[in-house]
Amino acid sequence: MKPKEAPVPDRPQPHPTGAMVIGTELVPGTGAQVQASDPRSGEVVEPVYRAASDEQIDRACALADRAFPQFRALPAERRARFLERIADLLDEHRDALVERAHTETALPRPRLTGEVGRTSGQLRLFAAELRAGTWQRARIDPGRTGDNPRPDIRQRRIALGPVVVFGASNFPLAFSTAGGDTASALAAGCPVVVKAHPAHLGTAELVARIIAGAAAATDMPEGTFSQLVGSGHEIGTRLVSDPRIRAVGFTGSRAGGLAIAAAAAARPVPIPVYAEMSSINPVLLLPAALAARGAALGGEFVASLTLGAGQFCTNPGLIFAVDGPGLDAFTTAATDAVTANPGAVMLTGDIAGHYAAAGTALAARNGVAELAQGARPDGAAAANARLLTVDGAAFIADPQLQNEVFGATSLLVRCADTTELTTAVRALEGQLTATVHADTADFPLAATLLPLLEERAGRILFNGWPTGVQVGHAMVHGGPFPATTDARSTSVGTSAIERFLRPVAYQDMPAALLPAEVCDDNPLDVWRRVDGEVERSELSTG
Repeated sequence: MKPKEAPVPDRPQPHPTGAMVIGTELVPGTGAQVQASDPRSGEVVEPVYRAASDEQIDRACALADRAFPQFRALPAERRARFLERIADLLDEHRDALVERAHTETALPRPRLTGEVGRTSGQLRLFAAELRAGTWQRARIDPGRTGDNPRPDIRQRRIALGPVVVFGASNFPLAFSTAGGDTASALAAGCPVVVKAHPAHLGTAELVARIIAGAAAATDMPEGTFSQLVGSGHEIGTRLVSDPRIRAVGFTGSRAGGLAIAAAAAARPVPIPVYAEMSSINPVLLLPAALAARGAALGGEFVASLTLGAGQFCTNPGLIFAVDGPGLDAFTTAATDAVTANPGAVMLTGDIAGHYAAAGTALAARNGVAELAQGARPDGAAAANARLLTVDGAAFIADPQLQNEVFGATSLLVRCADTTELTTAVRALEGQLTATVHADTADFPLAATLLPLLEERAGRILFNGWPTGVQVGHAMVHGGPFPATTDARSTSVGTSAIERFLRPVAYQDMPAALLPAEVCDDNPLDVWRRVDGEVERSELSTG
């Protein structure tokens, strides 16, 4: 029997119903049962969801494919208003979103309130980027005749096509249904099919209904957005393998990201996968900074390590420092702070189980010793903080010590001298972030380390802590493998739109047929490079 469908209501409802969103319809799944649970009690959270059938997956992809020509051709202003409408509705329904996400994830309400604001804020940021037009990177090389002739060539960027986005476990709003991948893809002109994360299905449904309502209110083509439910790898592989899907955004484990990348590469026509996967975000404590403020750094480090139960992709999972009194002060302060930490409830029981197993495996490696464990609270998905240590030579010799432990566990690497510290940095895999704590006397050493860190990280911080990613124009949230599958991109900030665009050049095209972005009179008033010179728009220069 075909599941009962209903149109998405004009105004989003405050309670989830167990439905998926496919185009303009609320559709119950017909596959296996999937339910979120309260990570504190382990109790199932209603309503019941069912996985999407093959027919429903096909329908969502078909609608996205059908919507694509219309959606990408819309004026940037229309897409900007769509994004702003989503943002307005997210803010309007903030309290309901926070309560549902708190029930499903146990994340604190203030954190989730901030996450709603971050999600709506990045949607508005992309709306502003659309209006500015810089994302087009329009270029015009006028034709020439005479002694040095050349054709007239003009370049702009167009959307890739429908995009699949995988919701993340650790950010139920900012990296999930309406998160950065969705916002940047929609801004680029790409319809989006979201695969909701099973850890927070109710939150995902509420947000999906908001997006669908905003699409209806701003008259977007049907199929501009859909969201499906499923568990395991089957639905993900099916979506990534569908020939109508042209790119993928993913945040999750290395195993999951590699499986998706393999499926995308195995297609008759491979597609790009922008997967954020694994990072231990090394922190370098240089000698003068340690000597001046070792104890203070120890307390600050543990605060960063345990923030959100350590469930940040920028969690500081590795500390490098040179042995000496400053490191002793740091270690004492960090050990005391970890011991006093009350622990926290993680997002799901599975995540807590993987965290415990990964920490145990790390602690069992040759040369690793335990410095401290915090308390473990009650709760089905409860976990405690841990601090381990190893010497520099053992770290350099054992690549397994770089395995990510997703949670509040970190490894302190004690180096004999700055030469060993430099060698240890050379041994690092790709990272999302690298952090340096340095005083003025450390600057010569920092200068020699900086090129090594540039090769290994997407963002380099000085005298701060990596947890927390500012949404803005200059941010890079990406990095060399295995941090991501493509180090040339970012998933946070306005540059994220570039992942879902490709350049097209027009040679000797009649003026009547030229896209507006590259017409001589610049009717859209965008920044352009004309005959090698940057031409600023009146809007951007005031």
